[in-house]
Amino acid sequence: MDISIYFQPIDVSWFQFDEKRPRFGDSITIFSEKDYFPEINDFDLAILGVKESHKSKGNEGCKDAPEAIRRYFYQLFPGDYQPKIVDLGDIIQGNTINDTYFALSSAISELLENNVIPLILGGSQDLTFANYRAYENNGRIINIAAIDSRFDLGNGEEELTAHSYLSKVILHQPNYLFNYSNIGYQTYFIDQEAIELMNNLLFDIYRLGDIRADMKQVEPILRNADMISFDVSAIRQPDAPGNGHASPNGFYGEEACQLCWYAGLSDRVTSFGLYEVNPALDFNGQTSHLTAQMIWYFIEGFYHRRNEFPHQNQKGFIKYKVQMEDFNEDLLFYKSKHSDRWWMQVMEPNNIQLKYERHYIVPCSLDDYKKASSNELPDKWWQAYKKLM
Repeated sequence: MDISIYFQPIDVSWFQFDEKRPRFGDSITIFSEKDYFPEINDFDLAILGVKESHKSKGNEGCKDAPEAIRRYFYQLFPGDYQPKIVDLGDIIQGNTINDTYFALSSAISELLENNVIPLILGGSQDLTFANYRAYENNGRIINIAAIDSRFDLGNGEEELTAHSYLSKVILHQPNYLFNYSNIGYQTYFIDQEAIELMNNLLFDIYRLGDIRADMKQVEPILRNADMISFDVSAIRQPDAPGNGHASPNGFYGEEACQLCWYAGLSDRVTSFGLYEVNPALDFNGQTSHLTAQMIWYFIEGFYHRRNEFPHQNQKGFIKYKVQMEDFNEDLLFYKSKHSDRWWMQVMEPNNIQLKYERHYIVPCSLDDYKKASSNELPDKWWQAYKKLM
């Protein structure tokens, strides 16, 4: 499939190239006005800009974010790796917003087929729905993790916007969503009915205060995700003022970078979207600069991946059996011999449908193993079990 029809080249005349001290702008392949469209299967990661904000709901200036973020990202130096990254330019806006969604979904789908991870620079967060639809072509049941101060549920009858995309994902048929995790919601922005609905849907929701109290607990959550949607409004206003819904509370800039590093490190994450940066509301480019560093941390994490999947090959893992009262079978845990990361087996592979084969072993933490050893069933185990039944 030729996805070049969906992209327009970007102007990089502002960037001063330097071969002696190569920064990202010097080190990556860029679809600019002077070059041909690159062969995507030559790369690990692909940057896609989407200048779309018609459905942003009070943050319309976010359409200008891709260029603003690039101006800071290109200036950063890569880490200790050889980046195989391409900037494909910006998605051409269609006659309608649905045309733009289609172009984005088609481009992401082709990248996924070629094992290239898209880094989506929005634009508004409703683009998450287009990202989700890109997974339809390979028929894979996926997990979504959203780093957001709100759930963005809207209601079932509301049109697709940045504040209602999740309900469209849930109601879309055929449905390929196995689990949704919200990381960092702020309770005063959420009505209690929405919290009850998320619990009834067996989704995983984590309050900002609980996550900030122990940032390491978020690593298994992101390790279990296939796609990530990061709304910059989840970051506190003093650190990221460039957003129409910025709030005094949220993640600190350093914590946002840590979340992106965990996301990049996850062997399972195959797409990452960054949304709602509004340069018109920014102060001295602060938010664009921060989000450029967040992308840097995602890439840093990606080039430290270990490709650890207990359900594919258990030789690199130590297997633990935990006997629990009132359980007929032992709970099984796996610990990586290389990274010390943990997983737990929820069901026997012979007892689950083929489409759920990637979900019967769930990333967890040492604390989950300790809970089971103390005869306390881990919440992650129970949540996954109810979905698989």
